[in-house]
Amino acid sequence: MTTTETRLLRTQGVAPTAQRRSPIAKILLGVLGVVVALVWVFPVYWMLNSAFLPDAVLQSGRPQFLPVGGSLDNFRAVITGGTFLPALGVSVAVALITVICCLIFAFLAALAISRFRFRGRKSFVIAVLLIQMLPAEGLFIAQYKLMGSVGLLNSVIGVSILYIAAVVPFTIWMLRGFVAGIPVELEEAAMVDGLSRTQAFLRITFPLLAPGLVASGVYAFLQAWNEFTVALVILQDGSTQTLPLWLRGFIQQSSSRAIDWGEVMAASTLVALPVIIFFLVVQGRMTSGLVSGAVKG
Repeated sequence: MTTTETRLLRTQGVAPTAQRRSPIAKILLGVLGVVVALVWVFPVYWMLNSAFLPDAVLQSGRPQFLPVGGSLDNFRAVITGGTFLPALGVSVAVALITVICCLIFAFLAALAISRFRFRGRKSFVIAVLLIQMLPAEGLFIAQYKLMGSVGLLNSVIGVSILYIAAVVPFTIWMLRGFVAGIPVELEEAAMVDGLSRTQAFLRITFPLLAPGLVASGVYAFLQAWNEFTVALVILQDGSTQTLPLWLRGFIQQSSSRAIDWGEVMAASTLVALPVIIFFLVVQGRMTSGLVSGAVKG
């Protein structure tokens, strides 16, 4: 392909590499993508499939890839066991507190360091980055002593505070990129039309931050929902457990006898299900393309 042809393709919006790609290469890439997707999704499917099968089928040694003859008995046994619903309530409370507080604190901090110039601004940004380098395991003793000194061991508030402190720095950095990506000219144009700075921000800028807020909220939710080690240190009372701690205790109870893998898989499915539902609800807003072309015209 000559230089003139390459330039012509670029002016027409066609990449030269895509033009040279043969149909066979496209088919091979498609097949490779399907294989990678199947490898990634197979453990999830196997967990869900096993959750519907009785333990006798799972222990037979002959794999059954479809839940033929399955039932909801495993789910019923897990839910009626008496400890799942309290653990679910604790996890939901911790996750909601963490998400709401992280979004409020991180949003205000990201707005300050992106829109305003003040003394210590660069030091604050550097401190946010350095905090991310601290290993969580190195803080366990200090966190335990701190929560014990204020009487917040084995409490939802105590573990939520630790989750917020761990998630806020990265959430600030994430939201800072979204805030900085929105042109200041949008607010200035709204102020020229008669709006105050606060009105311009609430009516123009804030709606454009929805993808960033959703992405940050998803990150905070996943961290709070799946976290295990901090909860293991702080929540030592069996009556106050998050779902990851409950799942570990459920497996340990099963190991005291013959492990019922159907119930274990059903329990794992119930732990993962809220994350999937939450992601499906918010995934429509997880896009950064809302700002594209906002200053045109």
